[in-house]
Amino acid sequence: MTDSNNEAPHSNTASSGQGLMPLVKSMSAAEAAALLTQHPASTIAGVLVELNPALTQDILAALPSALADEVFGAVPSRTASQWRFNQKFAEGTIGRMMEPVVAVFAPEMTVAQTVEELRTLVKTAFITYGYVVDFTGKLLGVITMRDLLFSADDARLNTLMLRNAFALTPDLPLADAMKLVLDRHYPAYPVCDAQGVLIGLVRGQSMFQEQAFEITAQAGAMVGVEKEERLATRWSQSFKFRHPWLQLNLLTAFAAGAVVGIFEGTVEKLVVLAAFLPVLAGQSGNTGCQALAVTLRGLTLGELKPGAERMLVMKEAALGFMNGAFTGLIAALGMFAYATMQKSPHALMLAGVVWLALVGACVVSGICGAMIPLTLKRFGADPATASSIFLTTATDVVSMGLLLGLATILIKL
Repeated sequence: MTDSNNEAPHSNTASSGQGLMPLVKSMSAAEAAALLTQHPASTIAGVLVELNPALTQDILAALPSALADEVFGAVPSRTASQWRFNQKFAEGTIGRMMEPVVAVFAPEMTVAQTVEELRTLVKTAFITYGYVVDFTGKLLGVITMRDLLFSADDARLNTLMLRNAFALTPDLPLADAMKLVLDRHYPAYPVCDAQGVLIGLVRGQSMFQEQAFEITAQAGAMVGVEKEERLATRWSQSFKFRHPWLQLNLLTAFAAGAVVGIFEGTVEKLVVLAAFLPVLAGQSGNTGCQALAVTLRGLTLGELKPGAERMLVMKEAALGFMNGAFTGLIAALGMFAYATMQKSPHALMLAGVVWLALVGACVVSGICGAMIPLTLKRFGADPATASSIFLTTATDVVSMGLLLGLATILIKL
């Protein structure tokens, strides 16, 4: 509905930071702050005013307090005030991403008075729409440039404004805000407090940039790569981010190894089973990853409504059964052919074991792919964090356990 940029920074400040911009954008906030501390406050200010407001806040928080104060003094007062105000809100909320509101007008102003004021404002800010507020600052409506252009000079804004304007609240998490604006696609959104007072605006571009980063970070988070890690992250820091998750993965892998150890006698009697252990683990793992990806996407985009979790789990279980049944036929034929070549007297039985094990493993992996992120979310954890590590453990244990367990039972029969 509205779009407004901060005042343009001093030209020498902006130009001096242009060379740093690509590096800063490729780094985490902590690394960017460490880099920027080597430059004067004016250069840092020139960089920060060009960044996504959320990243700007993260970098400001990581700067030494004395240097941060110098940076505040190197930007226009309106920008500095907005930055300080944004710091009151939690990370990941709309309040951290707000920009100053420039085009603010009283409802009794005429079109001529508004246009005259806009001529001054556009020299320091890009303005698409204007906001109409009362004497307390409460948002009353929005004025479009089209209405100003085609209305009489003596027309008052309260007769032209768009009433009941859509607005966000500063404490609203970005993920929830994205659900609200999904079908609106405005260039910017007013931000109002609980009393409806206009306190800032957030650009749609900034919201989508930040949300896009969160989504791309999920793929790494599922295997223990922190979202703070970038291509430019130092190897020592990358090691610190990744290694603990690999240790966790090693511990969970012991569970799958323990299953094989329990059925060591069966493997010794039916060596052909060893060749099909990775087949079942890989197939069931892929089935689980598909369910996991769809569930994470639904959680991120707000498509999973409250109460729909049971239907999602049932759907993934059904898909696991159908996929396991059809892929299991091919795997069973492969086992029959391989066991026959090995002159095993249990070729037909082993083929049946492979089919049953693959069907069961795919059903369980589909359920786990949906349940793991839902469970993490219910306990307040990030649904993407290390999900695939736990999913891999579950699918490996189930697939190997079913194959070796069924084979053991049928051999005894």
